[in-house]
Amino acid sequence: VENLAHVDRAGPPRGRDGDQGFENRPLIVGHVGGVGFTHRGILVAGVGIGPPELIVTYDVRELPDSLSLFRRPLPTTNLRFLTAVMWDGRESFAPFGTTPIRSDASPIENETALFSDLLHQADGAVIGHAEGIHLTTEQAEAVVRFELNLATAQQKGESLGRLDTHGALGGAEALANVTFYVTINDVLGADVITHSFDPASMLMFEGWNNANNPHRAAVARGQALFNEVRIDIVGVGGINDDLGLPVLRGSCTTCHDTPNVGNHSVALPIDIGLTDESQRTPDMPLYTLRNKTTGSLRKTTDPGRAMLTGRWKDIGKVKGPILHGLSARPPYFHNGSAATLEDVVDFYDDRFEIHFTNRERNDLVEFLKAL
Repeated sequence: VENLAHVDRAGPPRGRDGDQGFENRPLIVGHVGGVGFTHRGILVAGVGIGPPELIVTYDVRELPDSLSLFRRPLPTTNLRFLTAVMWDGRESFAPFGTTPIRSDASPIENETALFSDLLHQADGAVIGHAEGIHLTTEQAEAVVRFELNLATAQQKGESLGRLDTHGALGGAEALANVTFYVTINDVLGADVITHSFDPASMLMFEGWNNANNPHRAAVARGQALFNEVRIDIVGVGGINDDLGLPVLRGSCTTCHDTPNVGNHSVALPIDIGLTDESQRTPDMPLYTLRNKTTGSLRKTTDPGRAMLTGRWKDIGKVKGPILHGLSARPPYFHNGSAATLEDVVDFYDDRFEIHFTNRERNDLVEFLKAL
């Protein structure tokens, strides 16, 4: 396999005394085309460092010009809802030759941008990961048209039956017919049609609000919690700092505002603390970043969008994903740090001190499983 040495750099290093730097070796259990596959279902690939405001040192072996980043593969379905391609938006980033999807662009401009970005991604995957030759224009366009017409969502649930019966609007067919345009229901009122934000953005299971089936009723209660529970959003890079608000009173839908889809309807990379040193597990690298101007230090398992921009304020920022088909795709978050949906809810509960009751926690999990 080509680039094996490059892939191996991402594996657990040895400490100065020669013992293993991380637990659970071997970390890399498969590799192809310079990309490794880890035991947690996340990918590891060398990523070049962008125009720097920061300097990187390592507690892993020295890498001359790139870091090894550990990220979950994103589904190649439900792509028409995307406002950035890839976790850090690298396939929607002008300095990389791709086109940002913008809130101030027309619908046609954004449709064209997304199509172009996906063309670039498809060809890059073939010549990179698959170690093939460039796609022809016709081949690349066929791939992207196919992708853009795929919709996936949970169709049935244990003890629930089909998720599009008894007044519910779950499942892939309903998702394929969801209305979407960039900025729809934006939390800051950037919606180009309504100029407003409705926090009740997830409404698929309203028909189950008074269901006799206790499992369906739990899904409906979980949806209501997702829309309604008030959360003090603090310390989130890309929100609190950009708005100049130490505390933003919001809900789950502040970030997951696209109606019945769950991602953000404009490009919004944010840092909720997933890559902080405090969240690091022994099988992940830890990078120490130093601000070249101020000398400030920050430790992270993934610099996120800062790898593209070189900007200190972008450390740890990634996009929020589309929230469908979750039951089939553990682990969760961009780095696979949550093994179960229960772990996802617990992370937010602890991070924002929400204090869910056991029933609320269970209801939220049942709702997420039904998406």
